[in-house]
Amino acid sequence: MLSFFSKKNKVTDISWLGVDMHSHILPGIDDGSPDLATSLRFVKSLQELGFDQLIATPHIYQELYPNTKETIFTARGLLQQEMDKANISLKLSAGAEYMVDQDFKMDGSLCTLDQKHLLIEMSYLNESPGISQTIFDIEIKGYQPVLAHPERYTFYFKDKSRLRRFKEKGCLLQLNLLSILGYYGKDVKQLAEGLLKEKMYDLAGTDLHHDKHLDALTTAVHSGKLYDLLGNYNFRNQELFSTIYV
Repeated sequence: MLSFFSKKNKVTDISWLGVDMHSHILPGIDDGSPDLATSLRFVKSLQELGFDQLIATPHIYQELYPNTKETIFTARGLLQQEMDKANISLKLSAGAEYMVDQDFKMDGSLCTLDQKHLLIEMSYLNESPGISQTIFDIEIKGYQPVLAHPERYTFYFKDKSRLRRFKEKGCLLQLNLLSILGYYGKDVKQLAEGLLKEKMYDLAGTDLHHDKHLDALTTAVHSGKLYDLLGNYNFRNQELFSTIYV
């Protein structure tokens, strides 16, 4: 009897998050989806999981993916055309994930998530020199920085104090959903759990790049495991980004 009710009450979709604000589903412009057919399949799969809005965030990383607003919005337009042909009503917009390195500049037109929030990342092995100043500079320009997947940076595994200071300075933190599942390893999972316990995260995203990510995410959602782990956490995805389409 207990088993019957536990199965009946499982939440096996991700509508509780609603908005995926970090993914690499635009075709052929970074290390994510290689082509339109794959992008369309990713969109359909994410919609089936329960997302109703996607903000694609291709890398802007001059050494590897020197994207611009033009390349990103061209790719977004191509994907939107295919979605329209397939009668997919899911909402699609685009920003970018900026690598904060020596090439990072805030001149010109930035690819924000919603005209306000700017998604940034660092190398997984070394903290970007001057990252605190960069966060301050972003805010001075009128944007709110969002640090992508802080749990994946090896230099924070033993010391979360820098992340606490970033939060105090107004930087939002974004969890990769797969981190809490142990997909990236034990140390990443442990840091994610610690940051969740301290209520440090503001946002969550799939960071979807390829089918292995999608398969792991699908299994966790359909089993109810992802909801059990994260469904009651107060992520702000819908609060901050659903107004893009109002």
